[in-house]
Amino acid sequence: MTEQTQNKKNLKQKLTHKYRMVLINEDTFEEKLSFKMSRLNVFIAIGIVAIILISVTAALISFTSLKEYIPGYSSLKLKKQTNELILKIDSLETILEVNNRYISNFQNVLMDDVTAFNFDKDSVFETLQFNQDSLQIDSSELDSLFRLEVESEDKYSFFNEAQKDVGIVFFAPVTGKITQTYDINLRHFAVDVVVKTGTPVKAVADGTVVFAEWTAATGHVIVLQHTKKYISIYKHNGELHKQQGDLVKSGEVIASSGSTGELTTGPHLHFELWSDGYPVNPTNFIDFE
Repeated sequence: MTEQTQNKKNLKQKLTHKYRMVLINEDTFEEKLSFKMSRLNVFIAIGIVAIILISVTAALISFTSLKEYIPGYSSLKLKKQTNELILKIDSLETILEVNNRYISNFQNVLMDDVTAFNFDKDSVFETLQFNQDSLQIDSSELDSLFRLEVESEDKYSFFNEAQKDVGIVFFAPVTGKITQTYDINLRHFAVDVVVKTGTPVKAVADGTVVFAEWTAATGHVIVLQHTKKYISIYKHNGELHKQQGDLVKSGEVIASSGSTGELTTGPHLHFELWSDGYPVNPTNFIDFE
């Protein structure tokens, strides 16, 4: 028998050798409990207990909130708040992008930098494709001339008439002499009022500042959005006192008059009033003198 075999036999005997454990009453020496066990039994029992403890601990960590107290694990409440903030940020980014597009388009309109409009691919207008050759509309020369005459007469007729009953009272932005009146034929959709430099320019009605910037042609420009789809525009100002997004009251000072911009002819206020996307004669609503 080799030495290695002998060592294995000795180890097996040590592991399987039975030991008797006896519990005795110290006073009476009466045997209360006794049982036999080997070293192998002890190792097996310790292993089973360890496995049970590990399993219970893993279950508690996985299915309860105890894992929040373990370094490296994030809180469930914190995760929920993070997800909610991510959704809010995404919504705010969408709203911000829409507002930026609106402001950019508005600035282009004010600076006469309007390009061709491209419809969205999902727009219903692009799904409707007409064949122009298939539309045969015959009209006489007399009919064409009559159409042009009616269109030229009626294009701005509604806005040339006085409209006093509009449900909104307009305050004069400045008082002074009108040097250039509202003239559709000259495409001058405004009145020019002569004032001294630095004269306070006031809001004609309650509203919101939707544009307040410098333009090369008309200098400092401020635009107000009012109720009932009215927009008032103030150009050639020397200085602006409000910025985009401000809420203003009727008669509140929003700028100081001046003579800024390439198209200015001296200290004056170029004032425009628009209704539902169309220009109207400001003198039909406001007394400037």
